[in-house]
Amino acid sequence: QKMEKYFMKKIYAVNGSPRKHGNTAIILQHALEGAKSNGAETELIHLSDINFTGCRSCFACKEKNSRSFGKCAWQDGLTPVLEKLLDSDGIIMGTPIYFGGESAFFRAFIERLLFAPFQYTAVPSTVLGKNLPTAFVYTMNIPEEKMAEYAYKEQLARLQNFAGMVCGAGSAPEVLYVCDTYQFSDYSRYESSMFDAAHKAAVRAEQFPQDCRNAFELGKRMANR
Repeated sequence: QKMEKYFMKKIYAVNGSPRKHGNTAIILQHALEGAKSNGAETELIHLSDINFTGCRSCFACKEKNSRSFGKCAWQDGLTPVLEKLLDSDGIIMGTPIYFGGESAFFRAFIERLLFAPFQYTAVPSTVLGKNLPTAFVYTMNIPEEKMAEYAYKEQLARLQNFAGMVCGAGSAPEVLYVCDTYQFSDYSRYESSMFDAAHKAAVRAEQFPQDCRNAFELGKRMANR
């Protein structure tokens, strides 16, 4: 049992939504349950609990022969989180889509996570020193068929490709899109006439459970990598 504990993988999920019990958090929790079912130790991190900023553009992580080379030198609430994430066996990152992109929480976090290990060598490289599996989970209000119209996949792929280069030796992260999400428990309380409340309720009842199962399987796969 001691040997099993020693070799147990550590998988983290990072919630880039300000809601701790919203769609993104629920999907991430199911992903962690999948990882746990495959023997991993898991933890869900809510960025809304942490006092931090995005990249300060100090370039201390690029300074040769410095103590901070390859590491984010800025000290705040995110510092210990970054350390344990980069020392983990897998990171599942989730964000809602606001105005066609990641949340402000998530963007600030990803700048700090990925820019420091990335190096401006002639052939862009990373100092991470290992293959760190990553996955991206996106929750959004628009239906899946609208994603192509708004070019969401192409836009979001830029960040995924960068994460693959920094953390995965070029291998692309796994991605899960959760579309047509349920925003309110009672649509009549809010100005939301552009939405069909009955349709939203049906998607929540029929599709969202499948999204949760897909997240569970994603977590299982990550723990098995």
